[in-house]
Amino acid sequence: MSFTTIEQATPRLHRSELAVPGTNPALFKKAAHSVADIIFLDCEDAVAPADKEQARKNIIQGLNELDWGSKTMMVRINGLDTHYMYRDVVDIVEECPRLDMILIPKVGVAQDVYAVDMLVTQIESAKKRDKRIGFEVLIETALGMANVEAIAQSSRRLEAMSFGVADYAASTRARTTVIGGVNKDSGVLADKDAHGNREYFWTDPWHAAQTRMLVACRAYGLRPIDGPFGDFNDPDGFVAAANRAAVLGYEGKWAIHPSQIELANRVFTPSEIEVTKARRIIEAMASAAKDGRGAVSLDGRLIDIASIRMAQALLTKADSIGAAARK
Repeated sequence: MSFTTIEQATPRLHRSELAVPGTNPALFKKAAHSVADIIFLDCEDAVAPADKEQARKNIIQGLNELDWGSKTMMVRINGLDTHYMYRDVVDIVEECPRLDMILIPKVGVAQDVYAVDMLVTQIESAKKRDKRIGFEVLIETALGMANVEAIAQSSRRLEAMSFGVADYAASTRARTTVIGGVNKDSGVLADKDAHGNREYFWTDPWHAAQTRMLVACRAYGLRPIDGPFGDFNDPDGFVAAANRAAVLGYEGKWAIHPSQIELANRVFTPSEIEVTKARRIIEAMASAAKDGRGAVSLDGRLIDIASIRMAQALLTKADSIGAAARK
């Protein structure tokens, strides 16, 4: 057993993360009235080079003038390999006290995060900002995945990582169809049966990458978030992708269209059955503790200290969802 204690990131409800292009301020008000947990206003991929400056201005105006309620507000800045990035950080952080987080794209090494951290720290000091800005990074390149453990330890501002499947596929030269979807050619053949027939089973081409990023997040106290599913006319495909991530231990998923928000919220909200079972585990362990027992059975299955940790984490999430719904 390790006695190393890792500080957990600032807790935030993060079931759904809605992407909103900075070039379309007409969408800002709709986003503010949505049920998304986190909104990011985009300066990067959704904005053409000629529109970067105007998108930045739109974002500053939107953050300052609209009522975003209790939502976590984030801006995706341009990449460190562009000359747009420093103005994104300086202008938006200096002028937007409502900003909660910055989403840093295409992070490849820990030093990428340090560079943005240094800039933000100086601005916060100069402007005497009371609210400390958090970071989310996008792991969307082979280099980023190769360095994901170091990136996870790169800054005390870091709260979450998102798996950017589209750029990751391009970086690794993967053959992909729908962004975040599977490929019919990714599969294996079973052995022949008695009649010489063989079944074909699809496999998940993103499982290894998603798992590696997840482990880095959980090891260092961060929230793992699944990225986009490109076909917003395929709710079943979105839910399948979200369930796949939720089973692994992800906390939420991007929504690139408003129709995907409630789907993500539903998948990443603990069910009533799960919450009830978690409460029963806590009660059973409390009863066992009174009797001096370290483990106890519930419904014919052993529960122990590991069970209670999982139950407590689930109840904490359920409580935060309930608190958000009451606001």
